[in-house]
Amino acid sequence: MNEHFSTHAASPTLKVTRLANGVTVVTEPMPGVATASLGVWVGAGSRHERADESGLSHLIEHMAFKGTARRSARDIAEEIENVGGEINAATSTETTSYTARVLGEDAGLALDVIGDILTSATFEAGELAREKGVILQEYAAIEDTPDDVVYDAFTEAAFPGQPVGRPIIGRPETIHSFDEAGIRAYLAREYTPDRLVVAGSGSVQHEAIVAAAEQHFGGLKAAEAPPMEPGRYGGGERRMKRKLEQANLVIGLPGLSFRDEGYYALHMFAQVLGGGLTSRLWHEVRETRGLAYEIQAFHWPFSDCGLFGIGAGTAGSDVAELVAVTLEATTRAARDLDEIEIARAKAQLKVSLLSALETPGGRIERNARQILAWGRVIPASEVIAKVDAVTVDDVRAVATTMLGGTPTVAAIGPIAGLPSIDKIAAGLSGGADPPVFASAAKQFRAAPGSPSGPLPWIASLRSR
Repeated sequence: MNEHFSTHAASPTLKVTRLANGVTVVTEPMPGVATASLGVWVGAGSRHERADESGLSHLIEHMAFKGTARRSARDIAEEIENVGGEINAATSTETTSYTARVLGEDAGLALDVIGDILTSATFEAGELAREKGVILQEYAAIEDTPDDVVYDAFTEAAFPGQPVGRPIIGRPETIHSFDEAGIRAYLAREYTPDRLVVAGSGSVQHEAIVAAAEQHFGGLKAAEAPPMEPGRYGGGERRMKRKLEQANLVIGLPGLSFRDEGYYALHMFAQVLGGGLTSRLWHEVRETRGLAYEIQAFHWPFSDCGLFGIGAGTAGSDVAELVAVTLEATTRAARDLDEIEIARAKAQLKVSLLSALETPGGRIERNARQILAWGRVIPASEVIAKVDAVTVDDVRAVATTMLGGTPTVAAIGPIAGLPSIDKIAAGLSGGADPPVFASAAKQFRAAPGSPSGPLPWIASLRSR
């Protein structure tokens, strides 16, 4: 028997139904909107893979559009595009999504296509071989992009030997090994009904989407998926010396799960430090010193762990100074960030949150992800209240605690001037005087073959 939750604090129009086998259906009509955004979110991503399955979630996402028992790959594309729609899929560390946007009158067609590709995909050998070739080309493109390589290396160094640290795309050796039997075994193990959320927003009718979900997914046998391996932050470094015009580097520390009480405070610290044109790193590194075209601070939360980082690209001759300035700005922010900066960070977070909910696509993503994470849709007002409750002292405390953790460092390119990880750790924890790094930077710039004079603007950075 299906469970219905007709009234919901998140929205007066939001409805939730749970099918007897555990599949959840959530809809949120938006009056005045002519289009419908629909999708299925699966609570399984790259961190649910075993070592020999690395990249399998991503391959399955690609193969979803390569043919079913009823439709060829061409049929799938034509049926959606013939009605002006679009269909897509995405793989992340903890989820995989399959989505479509169409006119409201074509919502049934979109759900029929999505349901078909998730339950009747054929994984034909020829299509599988071709798509593995496409993904290997994608892998090669990433390897040719230093600022992609460095972030994959950063995550692997932070979570060594763990699924949460492996690249979503996988490795050539695992990609080559995938076959139909392995795909179907993974789907049976991880795509369980309790991990499936069918979501719709815009010009949609709840009862119609429940009926479609029942048709396509109601027959799936209830099963319990195996627990994922917990994320254990380790820290460490990856240094990759390559002949490049620019050094790309990321310095990180253990972050927090989105379940942690300090999550919003740490998010605000990242925003104050390197989240916009008024952030400290942007002002000091780019605007004042001209050491980089772009620098950012970020916080990636997962269900049981997190990762904080600062990423930038600079000339090899400026690496030591960039690190010195970055560490000094980071430790100073943890000590003296103020009410004005936190108020600005709160306003930026609210705008980001609320603007995402102004589109049907933003609504279905919010609703599906929160049901997978929390078992309910959290009202925006509840999130905003938590944001408003964060104090300056909260942000300083969570930042200070984080800075005492083991750092992670990843760098690629001309990185001879990059300080040792021990010196970086000392600088982050307050045990090293920033002038030590500044002195190292001066020495490096004075070395034979290094440029002298005022710091140059970095003209070799790729336009963004």
